[in-house]
Amino acid sequence: MYLAVEGIDTAGKSTQIALLRDSFPDALITKEPGATPIGTAIRELVLKGEAHDPKSEFFLFLADRAEHASQVLAPNRDRLIISDRSLVSGIAYALTKGGIALETLVAYNRFATNGLLPDTVYLLQLTPQELHHRLCQKKLDGIEARGEAYLMQIQANMITAAQALGCNLVLIDATKPPEAVFAQIRADLNSRL
Repeated sequence: MYLAVEGIDTAGKSTQIALLRDSFPDALITKEPGATPIGTAIRELVLKGEAHDPKSEFFLFLADRAEHASQVLAPNRDRLIISDRSLVSGIAYALTKGGIALETLVAYNRFATNGLLPDTVYLLQLTPQELHHRLCQKKLDGIEARGEAYLMQIQANMITAAQALGCNLVLIDATKPPEAVFAQIRADLNSRL
């Protein structure tokens, strides 16, 4: 079973991934982008702003996704795979940047992954108020500095992406304490195992 934990910055993905790692020690924990050597190099290129055209950045992420699907996901389909982000995020960020139609994003991502999609996507959702509170508590990175409206649009586009891909989407209220969020994820996951 292949699961993806999704959410905008500050939603608590890292905390939930750590809790899942502790509860399911035999699971393969992975991430997008950057889970392979090529993916790490691509991630660095993108973070440094080397790609100036949104299409260039999109194709770099597709290359990472193709490598991840063939080298990490496909060989481990018999295991529980838990991924910090997935193609759902990739499509959501590209949609938010604009310039590429949803149908095109979905088609290219399906091609890059050979149709290997998450069985379930857990989307950690924040309210605008909670996002504002969390952002005020930290130094902002490049994505967070784009503003709260930008991040909320990405969150909305994650729902759009998951639905367009036909993924099983579970919406999680990430404004709750981490233990309550984890209890909801774990209960749903246990019902699927």
